[in-house]
Amino acid sequence: MADKMRSGTEPFDVSCPECGGMLRIDPATRAVIAHTPAPRKRTFEDFETAARAMREGDERKESLFRQAVDAEKNKEDVMAKRFAEALRKAKESPVTDRPLRDFDLD
Repeated sequence: MADKMRSGTEPFDVSCPECGGMLRIDPATRAVIAHTPAPRKRTFEDFETAARAMREGDERKESLFRQAVDAEKNKEDVMAKRFAEALRKAKESPVTDRPLRDFDLD
């Protein structure tokens, strides 16, 4: 066994730091030749916990939808105020440098 380790011709296993899976490395090509994924972790301990999480997720989705609807209702007013503010700033600070056009460079 010690001769195999010294020769460096046998593939060896390394634990993946990202996913926890096992990577089989070929030392001659220094390439990953196989990947065994880590065992899946259980998300929920029991059915009740999973059902509760689903209900909370549904409530969160409903809340986000309500916020989006409210934002859409106020969108016209917000955009009008932004435009008025931008127009006011544009009138206060006149443009001193004109943008260069292609035929200005000739």
